[in-house]
Amino acid sequence: MKELLTYVAQNLVEHPEQVTVTEVEGDSETVLELRVAPEDMGKVIGRQGRIAKEIRILMRSAAQRAGKRINVEIVD
Repeated sequence: MKELLTYVAQNLVEHPEQVTVTEVEGDSETVLELRVAPEDMGKVIGRQGRIAKEIRILMRSAAQRAGKRINVEIVD
């Protein structure tokens, strides 16, 4: 899952080398923390949060196929 989020984020931003994804295991779900360069934050979030919402939907559906629960947090 971490690799998929990294791939998606790197293809959205201007500085793909600054994309990092940290995986935090919880009791019932895994949290993926996405960090990008400050100037790329708008590209990952999108207008009214549309791109961020779609990234979360994509990751949840991929995790559901694998029988897992995932939450994506965009960290500045």
